[in-house]
Amino acid sequence: MAVAALEQALGQVLRGKAEAVRLAVVCLLARGHLLIEDVPGVGKTTLAHGLARAIDGQFQRLQFTSDMLPSDVLGVTIYNAHSEEFEFKPGPIFTNFLLADEINRTTPKTQSALLEAMNEGQVTVDGKPLALPDPFMVVATQNPAEHHGTYPLPESQLDRFLMRLRIGYPDAASEREILRQRSDERAGPVMNYQDLLQMQATVRQVIVNDAVADYLLAIVKRTRNHEALELGVSPRGSQALYRSAQALAYLEGRTYAIPDDVKRLAVAVCGHRCVLRTKASLNGSRSLQGDAIMRDILEHIEVPL
Repeated sequence: MAVAALEQALGQVLRGKAEAVRLAVVCLLARGHLLIEDVPGVGKTTLAHGLARAIDGQFQRLQFTSDMLPSDVLGVTIYNAHSEEFEFKPGPIFTNFLLADEINRTTPKTQSALLEAMNEGQVTVDGKPLALPDPFMVVATQNPAEHHGTYPLPESQLDRFLMRLRIGYPDAASEREILRQRSDERAGPVMNYQDLLQMQATVRQVIVNDAVADYLLAIVKRTRNHEALELGVSPRGSQALYRSAQALAYLEGRTYAIPDDVKRLAVAVCGHRCVLRTKASLNGSRSLQGDAIMRDILEHIEVPL
């Protein structure tokens, strides 16, 4: 099965992090965008790079910096003296997989250049809509907002990422393997983009019965009236959790989703969509608090049988 080969290839690149690898593949199958947040040096870019390289499609990498402009992402229109016409030179966003490295080190103006692309699969340049390749996925990495030189992503930008995950430090055995790993070891393509499109279409056929959907909606509703949250999960977020549950079921060889799929994915899909009230965000990382609130919600909502 091609998707199993994909997981295996990523597992060779990111040692000892099977759950992070599985969540990344779920995000890919659900046609979502992935945000990887963690401290420097734990493999954020390695996972993002490995995921993009494992699919035989177009790939571009952007290292975001504070002096980047939207045109560095989208492209620019220039005048051709020979043809005496203006020509559009596409930017790196015109690709199947865009690795947006350290996305929160650039300004909000440049971050906003990704909003339309991530939501609608197109960009507008000089008033003209331009379609992006299909599939199109943004895999972004960011350092925690508390680090120097970062610009926190606005809620509208965070909401366009289907999932946010953390990698964490490896255990001793995995880190020993990392030390012995050659620097030139890379995962090659294990599937082409036509195979990926077919799998994404199959994922949409996975059955989610009313009991599972009601459980999902109960989780979402609780985030909207939680005393520590200013804003809960949006309808876009509930759709993201639904699609993710379908993708996880497909990945595990089922034609139907179960409540445990929703519970397993809820923190990664919904945690970054929770906007904390001011008092709740005074101590500690806002993103970590959002995840903690989601775990608390999951503990207090009955899982259907």
